[in-house]
Amino acid sequence: MSIQCIDIQTLLPHRPPMVMVDRLVCADEKSAETVLDIRQDNIFVENGALQPYALMEVMAQTCAAQLGYTDKYILGHDGVKIGYIGSVKKMQIETAPRVGETLTTRVRITEDFGDMRMVAAECYMEDRPIATAELVITLAD
Repeated sequence: MSIQCIDIQTLLPHRPPMVMVDRLVCADEKSAETVLDIRQDNIFVENGALQPYALMEVMAQTCAAQLGYTDKYILGHDGVKIGYIGSVKKMQIETAPRVGETLTTRVRITEDFGDMRMVAAECYMEDRPIATAELVITLAD
Protein backbone atom coordinates (compact mmCIF):
# COMPACT_ATOMS: atom_id res chain seq x y z
CA MET A 1 0.00 0.00 0.00
CA SER A 2 1.26 3.46 -0.91
CA ILE A 3 1.85 5.71 2.09
CA GLN A 4 -0.25 8.43 0.44
CA CYS A 5 -3.26 6.07 0.50
CA ILE A 6 -3.20 5.68 4.28
CA ASP A 7 -6.12 7.32 6.09
CA ILE A 8 -4.32 9.63 8.53
CA GLN A 9 -7.03 9.06 11.16
CA THR A 10 -5.99 5.40 11.43
CA LEU A 11 -2.60 6.60 12.71
CA LEU A 12 -3.76 9.25 15.18
CA PRO A 13 -5.67 9.15 18.46
CA HIS A 14 -7.18 12.55 17.54
CA ARG A 15 -10.63 13.02 16.01
CA PRO A 16 -12.18 16.00 14.22
CA PRO A 17 -12.14 18.87 14.82
CA MET A 18 -8.76 18.29 16.50
CA VAL A 19 -7.05 16.55 13.57
CA MET A 20 -4.29 18.93 12.49
CA VAL A 21 -2.65 16.91 9.71
CA ASP A 22 -4.32 15.95 6.43
CA ARG A 23 -1.85 13.57 4.83
CA LEU A 24 1.23 11.55 5.64
CA VAL A 25 3.79 12.17 2.89
CA CYS A 26 6.58 9.89 4.12
CA ALA A 27 7.58 8.08 7.31
CA ASP A 28 10.06 5.61 8.73
CA GLU A 29 11.28 4.51 12.17
CA LYS A 30 12.92 7.88 12.87
CA SER A 31 11.09 10.55 10.88
CA ALA A 32 7.89 11.67 9.18
CA GLU A 33 6.49 14.41 6.98
CA THR A 34 2.87 15.54 6.94
CA VAL A 35 0.82 18.14 5.11
CA LEU A 36 -1.99 20.36 6.38
CA ASP A 37 -4.13 22.44 4.04
CA ILE A 38 -5.12 25.57 5.96
CA ARG A 39 -8.91 25.91 5.70
CA GLN A 40 -11.25 28.53 7.11
CA ASP A 41 -13.15 25.88 9.14
CA ASN A 42 -10.01 24.89 11.11
CA ILE A 43 -10.72 25.53 14.80
CA PHE A 44 -7.36 27.31 15.16
CA VAL A 45 -7.91 29.77 12.30
CA GLU A 46 -8.61 33.36 13.31
CA ASN A 47 -8.65 36.37 11.00
CA GLY A 48 -7.67 34.21 8.03
CA ALA A 49 -4.54 32.69 9.58
CA LEU A 50 -3.64 29.61 11.60
CA GLN A 51 -2.79 30.85 15.08
CA PRO A 52 0.90 30.42 15.97
CA TYR A 53 0.18 28.24 19.03
CA ALA A 54 -1.49 25.70 16.69
CA LEU A 55 1.88 24.99 15.05
CA MET A 56 2.96 23.13 18.19
CA GLU A 57 -0.09 20.87 17.86
CA VAL A 58 0.69 20.25 14.18
CA MET A 59 4.23 19.24 15.16
CA ALA A 60 2.93 16.94 17.90
CA GLN A 61 0.42 15.28 15.56
CA THR A 62 3.15 14.73 13.00
CA CYS A 63 5.04 12.90 15.78
CA ALA A 64 1.86 10.90 16.45
CA ALA A 65 1.55 10.02 12.75
CA GLN A 66 5.16 8.79 12.72
CA LEU A 67 4.55 6.69 15.82
CA GLY A 68 1.29 5.32 14.41
CA TYR A 69 2.91 4.48 11.08
CA THR A 70 5.80 2.69 12.79
CA ASP A 71 3.48 0.74 15.09
CA LYS A 72 1.00 -0.26 12.40
CA TYR A 73 3.03 -0.66 9.20
CA ILE A 74 6.57 -1.43 10.34
CA LEU A 75 6.02 -3.35 13.61
CA GLY A 76 2.63 -4.79 12.61
CA HIS A 77 0.77 -3.88 15.82
CA ASP A 78 -3.01 -3.67 15.84
CA GLY A 79 -3.37 -0.42 17.78
CA VAL A 80 -1.33 2.74 17.92
CA LYS A 81 0.48 4.10 20.98
CA ILE A 82 -0.50 7.41 22.47
CA GLY A 83 2.09 10.06 23.22
CA TYR A 84 1.93 13.27 25.22
CA ILE A 85 3.92 16.46 24.86
CA GLY A 86 6.32 16.41 27.81
CA SER A 87 8.05 19.67 26.95
CA VAL A 88 8.68 22.11 24.15
CA LYS A 89 12.03 23.87 23.86
CA LYS A 90 13.54 26.43 21.52
CA MET A 91 10.27 27.09 19.70
CA GLN A 92 10.65 29.80 17.08
CA ILE A 93 7.83 30.99 14.85
CA GLU A 94 8.52 33.27 11.90
CA THR A 95 5.01 33.59 10.47
CA ALA A 96 1.57 32.01 10.55
CA PRO A 97 0.16 30.23 7.49
CA ARG A 98 -2.92 31.78 5.91
CA VAL A 99 -6.13 30.15 4.71
CA GLY A 100 -5.53 28.54 1.32
CA GLU A 101 -1.86 27.78 2.00
CA THR A 102 -0.35 24.35 2.60
CA LEU A 103 1.84 23.65 5.62
CA THR A 104 4.45 20.88 5.50
CA THR A 105 5.77 19.56 8.81
CA ARG A 106 8.82 17.37 9.29
CA VAL A 107 9.85 15.59 12.48
CA ARG A 108 12.98 13.62 13.26
CA ILE A 109 13.64 11.60 16.41
CA THR A 110 17.00 12.75 17.79
CA GLU A 111 17.04 10.63 20.96
CA ASP A 112 14.96 7.64 22.03
CA PHE A 113 14.85 6.72 25.72
CA GLY A 114 12.26 3.92 25.71
CA ASP A 115 9.09 5.74 26.72
CA MET A 116 10.49 9.22 25.99
CA ARG A 117 11.59 10.71 22.69
CA MET A 118 13.36 13.92 21.82
CA VAL A 119 12.18 15.22 18.46
CA ALA A 120 13.33 18.03 16.18
CA ALA A 121 10.32 19.53 14.38
CA GLU A 122 10.07 22.01 11.52
CA CYS A 123 7.13 23.58 9.68
CA TYR A 124 7.54 24.84 6.12
CA MET A 125 5.61 26.95 3.64
CA GLU A 126 6.83 26.25 0.09
CA ASP A 127 10.19 24.94 1.40
CA ARG A 128 10.68 28.07 3.55
CA PRO A 129 10.97 27.27 7.27
CA ILE A 130 8.39 29.15 9.33
CA ALA A 131 8.61 27.35 12.70
CA THR A 132 11.01 25.08 14.56
CA ALA A 133 11.00 23.42 17.96
CA GLU A 134 12.41 20.61 20.03
CA LEU A 135 9.75 18.41 21.62
CA VAL A 136 9.94 15.73 24.26
CA ILE A 137 7.19 13.16 23.68
CA THR A 138 6.28 10.77 26.49
CA LEU A 139 4.69 7.51 25.36
CA ALA A 140 1.82 5.99 27.31
CA ASP A 141 1.83 2.29 28.22
